[in-house]
Amino acid sequence: MKIKAYLNKNQFHKAPLSCLDWSNNEEIYSVSDDHQICKWSSVLRENVEIAKLPEDFIPTDLHWTVSKSGGKGGGDSLLISSNDGRFIILNKSARLERSIAAHTMSITSGRWSPDGASLLTASEDGIIKIWSRSGMLRSTVIQSDESIRCARWSGNSQSIAFCQNGYILVKSLAANSKLTKWRAHDGLILSLSWSPTLNLIASSGEDLRYKIWDQQGVNIYISQTSDYVITSVEFSPNQDLLAVGGFNVLKLCSSNGWSYNNCRFNSPPLGSIYNIIWSPDGTQVATGSSSGNLVFGHLFDHQLYSKNLKVKTTGRKSIFLKDIVSGSTDVLDFPDRIINLALNYGHLVVATPNQIHIFNENYINTPIIVDGRSDTKILELGKKFFLAVDFSSIWIYSYTGRLHLNPRFPGSQAQIQNVIKRLISIGLDVLAVRDSSDTSVIYIFDLMPGASRQVEPLAINTKTHVLEVATCRSGAPEDQYLVYIDVNRELFIISTKGGNDETPQKIGTQVMSVMWGSATNILVGLHDNCYSIWYCPKESSNDQILLALTTITHESSEFGKNVALESFESAVITFCSSGALFTINVNIYCEIMHHCLIAGQWQKALNICRIAQSTVLWATLAAYASKHNQLEIGEEAYSAALQIDKVDYLQYIRSLPPGGPEQMAENSLMLGRLIEAETILIHNKKVKEAIALCIRMHNWRRALDIAEKSQINLDVVLIERAKYLQALGKEEFDTRFLKIEK
Repeated sequence: MKIKAYLNKNQFHKAPLSCLDWSNNEEIYSVSDDHQICKWSSVLRENVEIAKLPEDFIPTDLHWTVSKSGGKGGGDSLLISSNDGRFIILNKSARLERSIAAHTMSITSGRWSPDGASLLTASEDGIIKIWSRSGMLRSTVIQSDESIRCARWSGNSQSIAFCQNGYILVKSLAANSKLTKWRAHDGLILSLSWSPTLNLIASSGEDLRYKIWDQQGVNIYISQTSDYVITSVEFSPNQDLLAVGGFNVLKLCSSNGWSYNNCRFNSPPLGSIYNIIWSPDGTQVATGSSSGNLVFGHLFDHQLYSKNLKVKTTGRKSIFLKDIVSGSTDVLDFPDRIINLALNYGHLVVATPNQIHIFNENYINTPIIVDGRSDTKILELGKKFFLAVDFSSIWIYSYTGRLHLNPRFPGSQAQIQNVIKRLISIGLDVLAVRDSSDTSVIYIFDLMPGASRQVEPLAINTKTHVLEVATCRSGAPEDQYLVYIDVNRELFIISTKGGNDETPQKIGTQVMSVMWGSATNILVGLHDNCYSIWYCPKESSNDQILLALTTITHESSEFGKNVALESFESAVITFCSSGALFTINVNIYCEIMHHCLIAGQWQKALNICRIAQSTVLWATLAAYASKHNQLEIGEEAYSAALQIDKVDYLQYIRSLPPGGPEQMAENSLMLGRLIEAETILIHNKKVKEAIALCIRMHNWRRALDIAEKSQINLDVVLIERAKYLQALGKEEFDTRFLKIEK
């Protein structure tokens, strides 16, 4: 990824340009000490004077409201703050809507909230105030004696970050919340940015560095000392990118801090760069300078790899495609600029401002074009369908260009602005999306034609806030799973099919990010200084010993710091660190065995394990065999994995009538599915056996319920309950049993 920057030759401001913002994806509004409000078009490269401010109004900040249509229609309210403590609100036609005296000293930051419902003003008088959209004062959030240099909203509009001297402070708007404060720079902090997608904070200051933090003040990255002061930092709204500005230089960095490339402006000198701004679609950047010039830039050299295909954007409207195996190349030109692209499963999908282009690798010159999809911010490809998210809705398309589903859930229209890539995932037959208003709820949509969950999704309620979701991308239709990472960085897995006894199972801790394999249900997760591979995550989740046997953890320190997951195709996992790509292979025997298990080729899978003689393989086969009632294969696999207790239990299960309800129930019980085992017995009119099962599990109330309802073995339940209490040395305490005894 690189950025190509242009210096606008037609300088239209005579004073330093520090106040500018995109009103939509094509237009930039700017104002400086010369009091002129100007509009510049990135398409026409022309500048138009819109209005002129009063002579006594010296602007210090400018910000447009976030457009509800993603920037195409543009924001409808322009906020401009001044050095005398006033701020004004203008409409799209530059007509004055409000003029309010907010502070006694200069306003350093005036910002609309990401949801557009309110605005904040921060001033040199040490006060931060929250105002309504119409300009009514709601609250005074911060009152201090030190001046505030900069303030920014969090992505969910629930917190504010601001800086005083060399300190960064984070204040939640929740009642009775505490202030988080940490020393960030040795000198004065000049700029702040809070990423809406990653929840990271970037800062720059007079100590010639820029730094990246999480919201608790933990340092993620510290840059090398620059030759000059770093005057501006800004995260991209949709991508994991950070723009950094200094004296005569504009730098594009990863959100982890390392640099992609630098754009230098030495001839003619540009001066210090102020107030970097990204377009709403995250593909263009603009900034003002101390010389009054406007700098415009766009992204290019975005590279994607999938098996034998390599794709690279070579300009705003062109893509270079290469088949690495055959050596053939092609150039794809588009009528509009490229704002997003994705490559996988033999297809390349490219989004422009008004269209989506679908290319098949075998028919690259005859794309399928979908019209009417504007400003697509998320593209994710699945095996059967692909996902496109714009600023109005979520869309599921087939690779023939047919609209398959437009999923909606309660409040989805209002939440679509907050949907980011980590919170939505498309699998083989399902779509998962986290609710933005209630962050502990995940909605599961079924993509199978005619399924009821296309209209009424399954809601999975978790105990804590969810930070990331991922659905498996392959496997058999009955083996479809969802994993999610909660706020405590714990990894949970659950079946997407739902069920009475389906509860999330914890399979990992301190997990930063996860990714499913493209061809198998193998999962890779990244920790701080290592990575883990779960070869059988769901089938072994009920058994901690089996889970440990099928999970391999390796150190990632050899890759460097700030490692990120790039892709997981077939048996190859790709990591990215400081711009370099590192690949590792999962156990190839396990990869082949997974394909055999999906196809139901149990004997081949067994032969692979006998050849490889790996504990991971045997444990994986044992977990799959137990789930699919392959008792003989499971017995051999458990024996090879040295799980002797499981072998004894399987021998007992095999002694039961083959294919009978007792055998099926015992097998479900071995997998930890108590409700399923009980249901099998009751549906097959094995009531006595169901009661005995509940007694074995010490589920006394359920045993009593079944006995009372069927009027069978009530005395047996009471006798066994008495023996149980006598063994514990306790008296009866359950009110239901006490009533029966009376």
